[in-house]
Amino acid sequence: MSTVEDGEIRADSTEQQTMNAPFEGPEKLLEIWFQAPDGDASGQQRPGLRAVSREKWEEMLDIVRCKVLSVIQGKEMDAYLLSESSLFIYPYKLILKTCGTTLNLLGLPRILEIADQECKLTTVTKCFYSRKSFMFPERQSGPHRDWKEEVAFLEKQFPGGAAYTVGKMNGDHWLLWFIDNTTSINESTPSTPFHAFTPFPTTPPDSNADSESEEPLDYTLEILMSNLSSNSRDNFFFPPLDATENDEDKPVPTPHERALALSEKLGISSIFPPSMSQLDAYAFDPCGYSGNAVISPKNPQMGEGYWTIHVTPEEGWSYASFECNVPSSASPEDLSHLPSSFPSLLTLIQRVVDIFQPGNLSVTLFVSNNPPSHNSPIETAQSTFQKALHSRGYKRTDKITYEFAGYDLAFASFKL
Repeated sequence: MSTVEDGEIRADSTEQQTMNAPFEGPEKLLEIWFQAPDGDASGQQRPGLRAVSREKWEEMLDIVRCKVLSVIQGKEMDAYLLSESSLFIYPYKLILKTCGTTLNLLGLPRILEIADQECKLTTVTKCFYSRKSFMFPERQSGPHRDWKEEVAFLEKQFPGGAAYTVGKMNGDHWLLWFIDNTTSINESTPSTPFHAFTPFPTTPPDSNADSESEEPLDYTLEILMSNLSSNSRDNFFFPPLDATENDEDKPVPTPHERALALSEKLGISSIFPPSMSQLDAYAFDPCGYSGNAVISPKNPQMGEGYWTIHVTPEEGWSYASFECNVPSSASPEDLSHLPSSFPSLLTLIQRVVDIFQPGNLSVTLFVSNNPPSHNSPIETAQSTFQKALHSRGYKRTDKITYEFAGYDLAFASFKL
């Protein structure tokens, strides 16, 4: 993957790497939740963090060492496509995902300052930081040189968090740190005036079941893939954008136009129904791809979510990631109120894996479970992972399920 610096596309601008140097595809993922202020902000067009200007976020991203390429705005969230991955802004939640040798965690103090100074948001209710094990840990700098350094940095900001290593220390593993202060927040605190996704209904609309509202479901699926097939990798290399090689009557495509055309060709555009999707994508020069999509189901009980894809196609360190916070049920019956093209969890995994054809991958599902529910997607997640990937010729090499306070986690790794 290449990056943007001072308006030019270059190889990993953080360290001025040469074009043939390895690029660290696995991302660092930081997510921060703020307590909503007193009063009803539902009448505001852009409440909370969404009211912060692009320029302010770009100041923060300068610290992290990446740039904004473009932005798409949904009704309830904004999706920033970055030179190294993505930034998602909800009114009271922010998700920063960066790859390469970016200094993701160094942006955290500035994010807290912006939230305080611009939005009067002073209380963090939850904070999560996670990443896959690095391919080239020696290339990292700052607190990202070592997992213990990252945890120590987070603990200085938010004492009392919990750190976990999920998977084999000498193999494919996933690292997670989080703190959840919601139990210490007064129960009378107003709910956040934005629509979070709610769980898929388990009873038909005309059921006489208790209609008491359920707490919104916090749901994140990650599919982290390496050793992509040569057929897949070839799609993400692009010829130079040289006008002299094009028909004079044909305009030179922009990086966004190239990426959207490739998204159509590979089926990326139809991972979720196009009628529900607003897609923003970028083709890097000479190789690499990033895409964000805002998903807006035509269902008043469900809010907006996103998926994001990032691809580093070079042989030797090829990598692709898919992340999504749109709940996908393991049961087709639970999707009966949605279009037939809306994917179940099994179908979603297969659609993504068929595009990238990785030799190795891990699947992680992280879901809130407060209060605990027998309908939690985690209950069937592992069997769904296995069924989806066994049919594609993959063998499971690791399987772990965690129960945290308020969250459940299912992790599995596979190889061809």
